[in-house]
Amino acid sequence: MKKVFKIGCLGIIGLFVLMAILVALVGGGEDSTETEGTTETAPATEETATEETSTEEAEEPAETEEAAETKEPVEEEPAEPEVSTEFESALNQAQTYSDTMHMSKAGVFDQLTSEYGGQFPEDAAQYAIDNVDADWKVNALESAKTYQESMSMSKEAIRDQLTSDYGGQFTQEEADYAVENLE
Repeated sequence: MKKVFKIGCLGIIGLFVLMAILVALVGGGEDSTETEGTTETAPATEETATEETSTEEAEEPAETEEAAETKEPVEEEPAEPEVSTEFESALNQAQTYSDTMHMSKAGVFDQLTSEYGGQFPEDAAQYAIDNVDADWKVNALESAKTYQESMSMSKEAIRDQLTSDYGGQFTQEEADYAVENLE
């Protein structure tokens, strides 16, 4: 029974992956089709431009030498280190798995490194796990809701499925949170 369930779960996961990829491909072109709003302004004449400039100059207080000396230098935030395209791709895929399929941390890692999944090297997958914006407890709860609604599973069966190596691969803490918060 577990083998049938495992194959069924992998089929469902595969279906979600295909859907996520299609959504990403279709949704990716929307940014380039944004319409630009046009605003009309009255042409400025030399007189109004001069008045605006002199008004702005009058409102700004002149900076004294003392004030200039007491200003602290502005510290720039260090730039984020650049990562390879492969690491960025792994992160994007991890975000999709978390957001659309509500997978666990271990599940996302396995999917990223799987020969049937992302086929990313382990260091790229680990980078993605370390940097993905995910709430693993919420993902466990969303998965638990799916098990409850579509498979009519009991709370204990859901807890077992969430923590199973062949199922959700959530931690016991994440599974407990999910089961406690089911309706």
